[in-house]
Amino acid sequence: MALYNDKVMEYFMNPHNVGEIENPDGKGTYGSPVCGDMMQITISVDDNDVITDAKFKTFGCGSAIASSSMATDMIIGMKVEDALELSNQKIIDELGGLPAVKIHCSVLAEHAIKAAIYDYAQKHGKTYKGLEGFDPNEEEDHHHDVEDEDEE
Repeated sequence: MALYNDKVMEYFMNPHNVGEIENPDGKGTYGSPVCGDMMQITISVDDNDVITDAKFKTFGCGSAIASSSMATDMIIGMKVEDALELSNQKIIDELGGLPAVKIHCSVLAEHAIKAAIYDYAQKHGKTYKGLEGFDPNEEEDHHHDVEDEDEE
């Protein structure tokens, strides 16, 4: 019984953009107190507000690693504003789906990217519509049981 599709397994077994950018323009870390996963994303941004590089370090399950890898692939080459619109659902879609109990892993990636961009914006005195109301230290309820909703 395969929990994960081939694309998720590929991104888990051969992750892209692993590591940490030295002297990053932005750095975001986010963890889940519920499942124990931790994710750090570092970004480099050029003068045109384009993310030229992104790297991740993730302590977590295969879904968390695959989500981090896919998310960093997706934001490289994006304008900061566009990267802020990257939702966990878009990450899941690019991966070809995740098991319901692993959806929170993609939320970690979305939050860590926003936290890295928030750090970049703070360092450079920039404001972005996609960061309005965002608190990088806020704990989100990202460990909800989607299964229960489906069983009714």
